Amino acid sequence: MSSIPPRAPMGKAKAPATARRPPLARITFIRWLRKVHSWVGLWGAALGLLMGTSGFLLNHRGGPLRVSTGEPQVESLQVKLPQPAPESPRDLAKWLKQELKVQGKPGRVQKEPSHPVAWGDRKAVQPEHWQVSFASPGENTQAEYWVGNDYVTVKRSANTFLAALTNLHKGVGLSVGWVLVIDTFAGGVILLSLTGVLLWTQLNKRRTIGAVLVLGSIVAAIVAGMF
Repeated sequence: MSSIPPRAPMGKAKAPATARRPPLARITFIRWLRKVHSWVGLWGAALGLLMGTSGFLLNHRGGPLRVSTGEPQVESLQVKLPQPAPESPRDLAKWLKQELKVQGKPGRVQKEPSHPVAWGDRKAVQPEHWQVSFASPGENTQAEYWVGNDYVTVKRSANTFLAALTNLHKGVGLSVGWVLVIDTFAGGVILLSLTGVLLWTQLNKRRTIGAVLVLGSIVAAIVAGMF
């Protein structure tokens, strides 16, 4: 009698480990992507806390759920003008910024020409009137001047910490440096979105196609809604 050979154990044979392992380049890229995502997320979290707090205050600046940011401290001062006096509101703004070390950049400038007015039975000529304003996150300054006077009236309002936060959010009187910081936050959010999608797909072909289809449909819906 011929002997019967033993049967092979039931179950599927395991594929070699090298056949299931992703390419080394993909593994290295995903590790690098995770580091970039984590560091950018840390920077975004720091600025996101600031923008989220100020955004909450802006959302509740009025209405029944109003959250007060505090009352500003107001100061008023009469400043004697140099001789000769400034010839235009812009010249007045430059002089005030140097003389009083006013914070912020000159903003709105108003120039009301002289015009006749009536006071009871009398008639007079109202002199030319200038108004110059400066804005910064920490304070707001306004200057008022009647052409021909030797003095200019300067009024400064110092904002509270919460009010300064909301001004930072709105971009009131910001320097170029802070504008660039906000640009890095916006770029970080975009980068987090892209790296997050890539980490979700793990560079898998099916997942990548699905992500492209989903993002493409969202973009198409936004474009369709704009037209």
